[in-house]
Amino acid sequence: MNTIDTTPERLGAGVVKRATRLADGRELIYFDDPDTTLGAERNVDARTLDPRPETATMRLDILTGDWISVAAARQNRAFLPPAELDPLAPQTATNPSEIPSLYDVAVFENKSPSFGPALAEAHGDAPAGSNPPLGLDDLQALGLGRTRTSVGRCEVVCFSPEHSGSFGTLSVTRARTVIEAWADRTAALSALPGVEQVFPFENRGEAIGVTLPHPHGQIYAYPYITPRTTRLLDSIDRTAPDLFARILDFERGSERVILEGEHWTAFVPFAARWPLEVHLLPHRHVADFTDTTDAERDELAPLYLRLLRGVDALYDSPTPYIAAWHQAPVNVGRDSVRLHLELTSPRRAADKLKFLAGSEAAMGAWIGDVPPETAAARLRDAVEGVTL
Repeated sequence: MNTIDTTPERLGAGVVKRATRLADGRELIYFDDPDTTLGAERNVDARTLDPRPETATMRLDILTGDWISVAAARQNRAFLPPAELDPLAPQTATNPSEIPSLYDVAVFENKSPSFGPALAEAHGDAPAGSNPPLGLDDLQALGLGRTRTSVGRCEVVCFSPEHSGSFGTLSVTRARTVIEAWADRTAALSALPGVEQVFPFENRGEAIGVTLPHPHGQIYAYPYITPRTTRLLDSIDRTAPDLFARILDFERGSERVILEGEHWTAFVPFAARWPLEVHLLPHRHVADFTDTTDAERDELAPLYLRLLRGVDALYDSPTPYIAAWHQAPVNVGRDSVRLHLELTSPRRAADKLKFLAGSEAAMGAWIGDVPPETAAARLRDAVEGVTL
């Protein structure tokens, strides 16, 4: 297989970034650990691929004002493939996967995205959406039968070349590389035309709906401000711009704190919805990962690993979860919406899951199964036993 020597870009913590393209033109970016054993060359993606699917279409739910992206191409994505056909593993002669070379961390554009590859305006090789205008004023207007192109970008973040695992199974060095990748991609995606919010996340476990056991996460770049963040902005407007500072002070004075560092605190929130729910906040205001300092990223890597391994220490088997990194929108709320993690799991016992039934799913009226203070005490004990 032919190789290319990609131009290196040096990031924080000694991480090296190398950008290239897949056979169908999708962007692929390697993030090399500071102590990497990989060379500078990367294999060329020599596959013959079908053209990328058309950008999905959004439809407006007039009852809620929510936009629903209809992305039929996602029906064709891989579903629990065997290790020898893992699409996120490095390519071999018998596995024509998505990543041509051995890697430390790799990020690439999703083959069947929920948003994109079209953007609000043509940018590089990304076409423009087919039905402008597309802006916040346009998206907030209500009307029957309204549709818009689902412009934006969806990326896959591969934490490791190994077939199985999760963020919590990484080394501290590798975790730090992923954090650097999150910051780099947040900056790049925020600059794309029409992107209003960038969301890094990890789904872990079949109970959550994960279709690939390979350790990976995703990043969505939305063409709108998400409903959850819209409600958050409303709460800030109804209280005070320093709402997150007040929340942090309130929680740090409670019995719900799980662990605390110089720059970050993890706690079970006062009104937790899920039987297992942890929030992680930086001590100073930062809008997104691009605003964090090297010192904050350095501390986050081991602290986040301790939290995730504590979650897994609760039971004899790995716990399914969604690790959602909420960031401020690109163009509004930058001085008030603080970067924070919301980690949630439906697991309420070793062999029991919480399912969203009538009250939660239909009405959005939640009923908690586990008192937050009880959950915090169990998690605190579990985290204290974790060694890195």
